[in-house]
Amino acid sequence: MTIKLCGFALSNYYNKVKLILLEKGIPFEEELVMTKSSDEAVLNASPLGKVPFIHTDAGSLCESQVIADYLEAAYPQPALVPADPFQAAKLKEIVTFIELHLELVARELYPQAFFGATVSQGTQDRVRALLTKNIAGFKRLAKFAPYVGGDTFTQADCAAWVSLPLVAMASKAVLGEDLLTAGGIDWKPYAQMIGARPAAQKVSASREADQQRIAAIKAQAAASR
Repeated sequence: MTIKLCGFALSNYYNKVKLILLEKGIPFEEELVMTKSSDEAVLNASPLGKVPFIHTDAGSLCESQVIADYLEAAYPQPALVPADPFQAAKLKEIVTFIELHLELVARELYPQAFFGATVSQGTQDRVRALLTKNIAGFKRLAKFAPYVGGDTFTQADCAAWVSLPLVAMASKAVLGEDLLTAGGIDWKPYAQMIGARPAAQKVSASREADQQRIAAIKAQAAASR
């Protein structure tokens, strides 16, 4: 079976799936697809034009956690989800908290944090309040012992490593404070630990290359004006 991973390496959800593929040793190809594409072939695979999505011999799948669950079922070894049903559910609980209650909330700050736009004061105040509350909840779930779910590297680490730094950086850039650190989440040593893994280093290298690609496109566009 050949898997084609579609998206771009600055996407944290693309990198979550890529890290899973690399950690599991699953052969795959990559295809550059930008988000919000109106290409009919893209929309047939990802109806909202979101990335990542994958093509498999059986068909296409979108949404990063759907893809992660498929990869775990299709390629069970090495396992990134506990065999025990309750422990597997606890892991998904952590992933849901990271992506729904932290990253998705912080995403409202990204236009100002990373793209030069401005976020209204009302949005900033609302995001600060939500993140402060949600980080306190996440702290009750996360173990960092040394991995986010306990003593074993899992899918939850693939989600945490790509998203927690964005939450921290966006809140620092826009709100003037790294709300994760302020909330008692010592995420930097954890991120460094995961980042030292060979698979994570490959993801980081691709992300840096994509940053350079996009910077070159912006520079070329500015020069042509």
